[in-house]
Amino acid sequence: MIYHITTKQEWRKAIAEGFYTAASLDTEGFIHCSEEQQVKGVLERYYKGVNGLLKLVIDETKVTHKIIYETAPSVHQNFPHIYGVLNVDAVVDIVEIN
Repeated sequence: MIYHITTKQEWRKAIAEGFYTAASLDTEGFIHCSEEQQVKGVLERYYKGVNGLLKLVIDETKVTHKIIYETAPSVHQNFPHIYGVLNVDAVVDIVEIN
């Protein structure tokens, strides 16, 4: 499993459209994801003080676009990146963070 942090509003939009996208897909060419042990650090670095967050639990075997693990130089860790929109049926669980 891999994980992605998003807002309730963005997830509602994804359900309505049938796929999920993120701003990083337009700006960087992929959707940022994490492995389970990386989620806490991602929340601390990028989402401190943000409310209404969800953790999407994604079954990698169901993702229809390519997933590539790439190094984030700032933390020297490999993170999974989805190179395309995320099909909503690949999300097998949703966890409310706050």
